Order: sequence, then C-alpha cells, then structure tokens
Amino acid sequence: MAVTFKGRLVALKAVGRFTYDPRSPEITVDTRFDLASLSKAIATTSMAMVLYQGGFLDLDMPVVAAVPEFGTGDARRREVTVRMLLAHSSGLPAYEKLFLQARTPDQLLSRAFLVPLAADPGTVAVYSDIGFIVLGVVLARLADERLDEFCYRHLPVLGMPDTLFNPPARCRASIPPTADDRTFRKRIIQGEVQDENASVLGGVAGHAGLFGPARDLAHFAHTMLLGGQPLILPETLSLFTRRESTPDGTSRALGWDTASQPSQSGKYFSPRSFGHLGYTGTSLWIDPERQFSLTLLTNRTWPDSKNQAIKQVRPKFHDAIVEALQHEK
Repeated sequence: MAVTFKGRLVALKAVGRFTYDPRSPEITVDTRFDLASLSKAIATTSMAMVLYQGGFLDLDMPVVAAVPEFGTGDARRREVTVRMLLAHSSGLPAYEKLFLQARTPDQLLSRAFLVPLAADPGTVAVYSDIGFIVLGVVLARLADERLDEFCYRHLPVLGMPDTLFNPPARCRASIPPTADDRTFRKRIIQGEVQDENASVLGGVAGHAGLFGPARDLAHFAHTMLLGGQPLILPETLSLFTRRESTPDGTSRALGWDTASQPSQSGKYFSPRSFGHLGYTGTSLWIDPERQFSLTLLTNRTWPDSKNQAIKQVRPKFHDAIVEALQHEK
C-alpha cells in the first residue's frame, strides 16, 4: 500500500506473502502486482486524455468512425460514442467470456465488435470490460500506436518507470500469482495477466494487462494531484475526472469512478475524488480536495477468485487511513 498526503509520500508498506503458504516469498514495497482494471484508468484513459488534448480524439465521435466493424447489425450501434465507452454508458454488457470462442487476438476482437447491446446507448451506466476492449482499439487506430507502446513512452513521465504490460519471463517469479487456472489455461497464473480475455489479446488490452508496484501508483496519483502535468493539462484532467451528468444516477466520470455512498472508497473521500478498482484486489483513490491518495494492491483472486472479503476490508481500510491522517499537519 502507498499513501500520499499534501505532496508527500507518507506511507509505503508491504505486508504478507505471495500466497497462504508460509514458505512463499514475502511481499516487498517493490513487488509488482497485476493491476487488472486499474489499467482502464492509468493506461487507456491516460491515452484518451493525451489524444483529446492533442486534437486527435473527439469525445462525441461515433465509435464506428474509427472501428467500422463495430456498426454491424443493430442500428443503435452507430449511436455509441467514445464518451459513452469511457463513461460505461454505451449499452454494452459488463462482460462476455469471449476467450471461450477465440484463440487469437483478431478472433477475440472480431467477437468483441459484435457483442449485442444490452440497452439503448446513453440510457444506463453498466461497467463494461467489453466497452474498454473496444475503446483500446479506437485509441490505437486514432494514434496509429499500440496501447503498450504509448505507455512505454508516457508512463515514465507520469512517475511509473516500473509499470508495464507483459512482464519479462525473468521477472515473473517475483510477482504474486493470481490464479490456479484449472479450466482455461490449465496452469498457475503468475506474472501474466489474470483476465482471460486480455490473455487471448496477448496481455495488452484496453481493460486489463498492466503490472506495477505501489510506489509507481503513488507517483502517478501525485502527478494527478498536481493537475496531470507535464503530460496532461489540468483542464483535461478536470474534464475526465468530473462525474458525468448522464445517465441518471451514474457515479462514472470518463474512465474513472467517483466517490459515492456506499462506496468501496469508504465514507470520507470528497465529492471531487476519483478512483478505480481492479478485479485482482487492487485500487487507487485520489482526493484533490484533501490532497490525498491511497493505493492498495493485493492478489485477492488467489487461488480461485472466490474470496470476496476485500469488499468489507477495503472501505474500512480507507476510512482508517483517512482518520489517521486527520491528525497530520
């Protein structure tokens, strides 16, 4: 875990071991974790922000302008915009096991482009991995650059030199395992992306794939608290982290979530806060009003994703940290 407060890194702690086996390696402050859906905010949304402020991305452009294959069949698909993908209001469903029908990246993307809409575009907010898979392709085509290539150029600027897609084989033993996959890949998943759809996509996808340590996320959060500079303009960051006004009741910003009640962020984060969760047990929350950020990285999916205790632990942990900081000057 890592905590920044008023421009300082006030906590960087590691607790526990890779697995429940007392002989497994100890976690250190340099341990990289599978960041899962934090990739949506850190990688994909950062790329969208850079393209937007550079004039390469119109948030209200239809997705079919960049990905014509997405417009097949249902006429409503032509109404889906990039903004809707970022805000999870495209009408696409939350998740599909595309990996069961595809064995190559091209096959999986072809199926992602054809996933039926579950609702009219813009009418409901449903957190969607499928939407971010499509978004990753949109951005890559607009930039003529893969998502991982963009990140290798820009993440070090955001204070993340040790965050990457597809860790080299020599590094995998130093990364906590996330699953004992006995059904799909039929091996222990360690140092490769836990998400099966991202795995078929070669470990690089708009919705998942990044690996990194808590220190890097703290540096990223500090950069966001400074307004995103030098890479991201303050006005761009403000636009993307402000809660959307539609659909009714949404807590989503563009690529980010915002604090609501009840929330996994706990009860103290201000209305200006923004953050994200990851399926593997990762989270990052940033509060510009309090000048505070909190990173929590775990591999709660080991060995089989059944343990849901983090849903109770995470908000209480966040609340305890904020309460402790109230005594800081």
